[in-house]
Amino acid sequence: MQPLSPDRLWATLHHGLIVSCQAEGDSPFNTPEGVALFARAAAQGGAVGIRSEGLEKTRRILAEVSLPVIGLLKSSFPDGSVCITGTLAGVRELAALGCAVVAIDGTARRREGLTGPEFIARVKAEVGCLVMADIATVAEGEACATAGADCLSTTLSGYTPETAAHKTAGPDLELLRQLVGRVRVPVLAEGRFNTPADAALARQAGAWAVVAGSAITRPALITEWYVQALQGAEGE
Repeated sequence: MQPLSPDRLWATLHHGLIVSCQAEGDSPFNTPEGVALFARAAAQGGAVGIRSEGLEKTRRILAEVSLPVIGLLKSSFPDGSVCITGTLAGVRELAALGCAVVAIDGTARRREGLTGPEFIARVKAEVGCLVMADIATVAEGEACATAGADCLSTTLSGYTPETAAHKTAGPDLELLRQLVGRVRVPVLAEGRFNTPADAALARQAGAWAVVAGSAITRPALITEWYVQALQGAEGE
C-alpha cells in the first residue's frame, strides 16, 4: 500500500482495533505464513492496523494485507526482560520494509548506551520514521513524548522489573488515563486488553486506539483460559 501521511495514519487508527499478530516458541503459527493468516483474519474482522514482530514475518504481513503495520524486533536486556527494537540497525530495517510505525522500547533501560527517550531522539534525527514508544510508567511516557515519539503505547506495564509487582490480570487503565491527560501525542492502550469490554473501557479512558493480541492470536493460551476455568468450576 502507498504510505499514509501522518495525519491520515492517525485518522485511520483513531478509535479502532489494532491486532498484534505474533507467534513464538512451539506455536504452530510461528511462521511468516502463520502470522500472515492472523493478519488477514484481523483485516476481515475490521481491524484498522496490525502490530508485527520480526523482519520476515512483517515482510509477509505487508505483502498480504493493506492495513498499516507497526513493526518491531524483540530482544532481551541483560536481566532477561524483553526489549522492543533496541538497535538502530533494527529500526532502519523495519522502516525500509515499509512499516508505517516502528515500535521502540521507551523505558529508561539502556541499549546501545542510550536510555529509551535518548534512543528515540536519535532515531527521529537519523531515521525519521514514525515511532511508537512502548512504555510502562507515566514518567517514561512523558520523557518519550518530549524526545519526539509520535505516539505512546502502554505495552510494557507489568513487564519491566520496576512494574512487575503491579501486574494484574487486567489492563492498566490508570496508566492510560494519566498519560492521556499529560501528553499531546496519541496514547494507545496495549497490554492485557483481553476482552471487548476491556477495549470499550480503554476508549472511554481516552485511548486513541486499542492493541489486542493474546485474546485473538494465541489459540493455545485461550484454550488454557477455558481449561483452567472449567477445572476451577463446581459441577455435579
